[in-house]
Amino acid sequence: MIRKSKRLTMSKNRGHKQHKIKHIDHISNLPDCILHHILSFMPTKEVVKTSVLSTRWKSLWASAPNIDFDDTLFSDTNIDLYDAFIWDTKNHDQHLPDVTSFMNFLERVLMLRGSSNIEKFRLTCFNSYDESQIQRSQIHSWISSAITHNVQDLHLTFFQDDPSVIPWSTFDGTSLVSLKIRANSVTELPSCISFPCLKTLHLLSVVFPNNDHAEKLFLGCPVLEELVLSDNWMNLKNIVISSSTLKSLTIDDWEPFQPLNDPTSACKIKIDASNLTYFDYTGYLSNEILLNNASSLVKACIHIPSEWPKGVGCRVIDLLKQLRYVVSLRLSSCALECLKFADKMPARFTVFSNLSHLTLTLKIGNYSFGALMDFLHVCPILQSICLSEGFKKCMHLGENDPVLLSIPLCMSNCLKTLTFKKLHAYNSEICFLKCVLKYAHVLEKMDISCSKNWFPFVKDKSETTVCHQNSCRSDPIDKDKDKA
Repeated sequence: MIRKSKRLTMSKNRGHKQHKIKHIDHISNLPDCILHHILSFMPTKEVVKTSVLSTRWKSLWASAPNIDFDDTLFSDTNIDLYDAFIWDTKNHDQHLPDVTSFMNFLERVLMLRGSSNIEKFRLTCFNSYDESQIQRSQIHSWISSAITHNVQDLHLTFFQDDPSVIPWSTFDGTSLVSLKIRANSVTELPSCISFPCLKTLHLLSVVFPNNDHAEKLFLGCPVLEELVLSDNWMNLKNIVISSSTLKSLTIDDWEPFQPLNDPTSACKIKIDASNLTYFDYTGYLSNEILLNNASSLVKACIHIPSEWPKGVGCRVIDLLKQLRYVVSLRLSSCALECLKFADKMPARFTVFSNLSHLTLTLKIGNYSFGALMDFLHVCPILQSICLSEGFKKCMHLGENDPVLLSIPLCMSNCLKTLTFKKLHAYNSEICFLKCVLKYAHVLEKMDISCSKNWFPFVKDKSETTVCHQNSCRSDPIDKDKDKA
């Protein structure tokens, strides 16, 4: 008996049976919703190419919920968006996208789109339209098309120096749930802004004309939950971000810091968010951050770059005081190092009564280690410490070092987990680990990830992880020291 999926034929020349198997395209038989989900992971340029696969795929791309237009995909060599800021002018012309092909492709896709809704629309224009013949009206038309198709997730990236590159219809998006804009210019805003459903707002290098425009935008987002602001403070002096629904706030301030003794050069950023649970700051604290009603904070991250200005330590302390209710805190070692020069630790510093988890993101040096030990004195219930980058090679720490004479109470009575990454087995690192094993009476777990340079004979160069339990306090460390 022969199955229907196979066909039996007799070879006249060879006189033996041959089976010809009829292949079934199982992927094409999947429902549209699953195929659309698969297409959502591909750039639109590649999605359109699927139309040649079969009759089933011929028009499927036209109703795909996600659209991603990126003019860098139309160049001979794809350009990393980060390189746009440091692009070598000598190489710029030979790698310019084929702008005509990009515009024709984009126009045709939108024309054949039909009436189906768009869930996510992403538009990236690397080139300045003054050079590439892309007109402002065309960009407005493309974005407006997405708005009329009830787009929920809108990502816009422009490198045009034009305040009107984003159409005003964008700021009246009743269907928008997520809006992410990256633009290197002052952005003009309409008089009326309404985002009734917007929960996520990312503004990267979007410069506001003045304080009123910024506050008007934030007030137009009544259900906002996630806000990311990066380098937006050039024209701002005093703004208020007030939202009872805001849960996550990220502020990146990488612009060159202003003199800290010149209050007129800084922006005072007041944040009134009673339900804020996550706060992340990166920068030089050139601007003043004021957190009101921050008792709901659960996790906070503070990163101060290595070249921090003199006097920033006091601002770091002022910011940390506002984070005193956090449960989990992530600090750069430079943030700790600033504290050592602020002359306010620990006597006049606040107590972190809820802090259970502390993570340090940069290598520990002599100053930052001293600040760390001081900081632990104001963390009475700390249970977990993670040193993600290990110690600096130049650090000097001995068993009788004065900084180890006063052991914080949290280390002896509360510390249960110590994570030490990128161990080089320096004497200072071994001394610190011995100190923890000696005084941490309730320690349950010590995770040590050795640097890949510690074992040069390991072929895969991967990090080696060693876990020490409370039952083996000193022997493993002594053995590791002998190996080093």
